[in-house]
Amino acid sequence: MNKVDPAAAMSALLDGFLSKLYTDFNVAFPCEVISFDEGKRTASVRPLIRTGADDPAMIQAVPGLGFRLKPKDGGEAVEYVPEYKKGDVVYVVVADREIRNGLAGAVAAPDTARQHDSNDAVIVGIFPASFS
Repeated sequence: MNKVDPAAAMSALLDGFLSKLYTDFNVAFPCEVISFDEGKRTASVRPLIRTGADDPAMIQAVPGLGFRLKPKDGGEAVEYVPEYKKGDVVYVVVADREIRNGLAGAVAAPDTARQHDSNDAVIVGIFPASFS
């Protein structure tokens, strides 16, 4: 008679569930810039890390962070806006919640319940190898 160990079965079930959960849980990853819209300061990017059998889907309209830097000795602050070239390797961070309503600078509720979704990605920088 073959007995099934309930603890082993539960462990295997939980391992499969957690593996799927972690695969779908986006935090940050390197991407290749496919195109850049200079007017909107957004890029279409392709994730460079495969987490499943298929290549990852392209992510469109990903905003890049700008910077306002003030010289250490005082003086006028200078604003820097993002600019990306096709082929640049960038680092993308995914927000905990939908970010669209918060981009206007006011506290706002998200329109959806999505969490750690690649649609809420932001480019935070370019890897040094992309600089010529």
